[in-house]
Order: sequence, then C-alpha cells, then structure tokens
Amino acid sequence: MMREAATAGDLCTRQVVVAPPSLSVDEAARVMRERHVGCIVVVEQGDGGRLPIGILTDRDIVLAVVAKDADAKTLRIGDVMTATVASVRESDTLYDVLSIMRSRGVRRVPVTGPHGVLAGILTMDDVLNALAGQLQALGMVVGRERRQEFSVRP
Repeated sequence: MMREAATAGDLCTRQVVVAPPSLSVDEAARVMRERHVGCIVVVEQGDGGRLPIGILTDRDIVLAVVAKDADAKTLRIGDVMTATVASVRESDTLYDVLSIMRSRGVRRVPVTGPHGVLAGILTMDDVLNALAGQLQALGMVVGRERRQEFSVRP
C-alpha cells in the first residue's frame, strides 16, 4: 500500500514564535534565546489571522546589528527583517519545499494555510528528520530482504 507524500503541513512545527515589526531587536533576541529558536516570523494581524510579512533570523541580527555596531534597543525588527519571505503552503510536498529552500537559499520557511494565514514553520532540521526516517525505512527493506532470502533459501 502506497502512502501519500508528506506535505509541509504534515512536517511543520505549529507552535511558531511570532512578533510584530515594531518589536525592538534586543527584545527579539531575548525572545529567541528564551524560546531556543533561530528565528521569529514577523506578522501583521489580518482578517483571517496572522499574516507573515517577514522573518528575523539570528544571522540577520549578527549581520545587520552586531557587525554594524548598531543600537539593538532602538532598531525595530521591521528595520532588519528579511521582508521577501519564502513561504510554502500546507499542501506543498517535501519536494516543493526543498525546491523553494534551495532556490531562495533559506533554512526556514513559514507554512501558510488558506488566505496566506500563518499555520506553522518548517526548518531544515524538520526536513532532515523526515528524510532520515525515510532512509531508515529504506534500510529496513534491505535487511528484511536478506532475512527473507535466508528463510526461503537456507
């Protein structure tokens, strides 16, 4: 029996750390440390829910704030976030997700549901875990094949 391909909605983390663009960079860094995450999805409230308008990564903070000796207390995350968000839909396949991550050169993508509302986040770690599970299942096929052969042809 063949299973359907995993989708972004199947693999994503539903608990997303979000913030408005008006949050200060120093507060965002504190939130990232407390929540043990490498990014914050920057959102605006829309009619149907939270709409992703940007993403702030730990790398953004290093390159746009620390390396330039800027004041993280006065800068807002809207000033340093990546505003051209590479996002995927819940229904996108793992292949689609990898294609977008590769073409945009990103390790994290917000996952959106109907009307572009934020539904989760999918990271390279999530993708690697899914692929590792598939590789393990493939390895089990090889082991099962050998055991089957020994039982049929001792």
